[in-house]
Amino acid sequence: MLETPSTAAKSWPDYRAVWRWHFYAGLFTIPFVIVLSITGSIYLFKPQIEAWNDRAYDNLQIKDGPATVAAQVQAALAALPESTPNGYELPQTPTSAARVIVRTKSGEAIRVYVHPETLQILHTVPENQRFMRTIFRLHGELLMGDRGSNIVELASCWTIIMIVTGLYLWWPRQAKGLGGVLYPRLRMGSKILWRDIHSVVGIWVSAFALFLLMSGLPWAKFWGEYFKTIRRYTNTAVAQQDWTTGSERAAKGSDGAKGNRDAGGGEHSGHGGGGSGRGRRGGGGFMPKDMTAFDRVVATVLPLKLEHPVVVAPPAKADSNEWTAKSMTANRPLRVNLVVDGKSGAIISREDFKDRHFFDRVVGIGIAAHEGQLFGWPNQLLGLLTATGLVLISVSGVIMWWRRRDVGVLGAPKVVLNPRVSWGLISITVVFGIYLPLFGASLLLVLLAEFAVLKRIPRVRDWLGLRTPVVGTS
Repeated sequence: MLETPSTAAKSWPDYRAVWRWHFYAGLFTIPFVIVLSITGSIYLFKPQIEAWNDRAYDNLQIKDGPATVAAQVQAALAALPESTPNGYELPQTPTSAARVIVRTKSGEAIRVYVHPETLQILHTVPENQRFMRTIFRLHGELLMGDRGSNIVELASCWTIIMIVTGLYLWWPRQAKGLGGVLYPRLRMGSKILWRDIHSVVGIWVSAFALFLLMSGLPWAKFWGEYFKTIRRYTNTAVAQQDWTTGSERAAKGSDGAKGNRDAGGGEHSGHGGGGSGRGRRGGGGFMPKDMTAFDRVVATVLPLKLEHPVVVAPPAKADSNEWTAKSMTANRPLRVNLVVDGKSGAIISREDFKDRHFFDRVVGIGIAAHEGQLFGWPNQLLGLLTATGLVLISVSGVIMWWRRRDVGVLGAPKVVLNPRVSWGLISITVVFGIYLPLFGASLLLVLLAEFAVLKRIPRVRDWLGLRTPVVGTS
């Protein structure tokens, strides 16, 4: 969305050709960038928001001490007849209400807040109706399930292209000083000001934005399954991946641990680590034979001081005695998974972050940084500034487009006359297409539609700016 220099080369891709890619990518992605930036900014502060929402349940009056964990769990089950226990979240403070996650007969996960001493039911809420879970589903799938996840992934792929092409357009070729390159020029009129805001903000946030986009791909339905397939073929797959994809992620939280090692807790309930309501596939469907095992397992886990939230869950199979305890902290390098003997309270196995596969550690670190939880509030601030920058880039881009477009046309840069093919660009495009398969597939569809349909309808061709210039015109 920058003006073409008069000295632009006629080989392809020239400045104008890249500009066209940038223009169309921006036109498609801007609405999604704004929505994802706003919802992502909210989710960065998930721990603080959930602490505020739960403040009424974290400063309770306790006189003689809490009842047993088993009694607290049974109180939650009694409040929802025919439900079964799915997880017990260790209280963060001695005056916090017990959070018990139960699963109803229909399979819905319900969070029950129980007074630890009186066993009074203070509050119940379905996990999928919690505020931050709704924000998570809006951010990751536009509240549309796997179809929405694919749309978000496609928008993310084209946003990556928009940023890369934007960097090419920004690259100073005939710049005189740093004005308009590293800082906006404030006294050269609104046209220059908006252009500088668009390009200068873009260069400052581009690296962080690319990181956020790429670190979010493992959650996407299509790319996540694509990554799993590659891991299977390269013998790097693990029995249990530490995150889920698509609508499965929305139902369970981004953590996605399964089976008897699933501690009943989730993130993005749990896109963060404050929630604990994913529920297990097939888990929570039976009543443990010995409810007092809750107390034995909790007694074993408490002295370990694992990072909050820590969720204790009964076995996934009725004939098993292997209970699980899992730290669901959003700072994933601090997570710990335990398997505990329900009869004796002995630790059967322990898995720390360092014990996981290299790829799982890389993705885990990326997810923690993506959620703003890897290195505390500076991580949150960096994420917020990046999201704000993306919104500013989007708004300035729309303003620039609207001001410069001619009436009756879309306003795309004109097609280059007889461009020469760049095999270097084709190679780069192929690499992007392999790394981002939805981008590659959509690019082929766009090119096919342009060649077979759009260029053959005069009004559409002229409106889109697809008319090939004649010799002697620019």
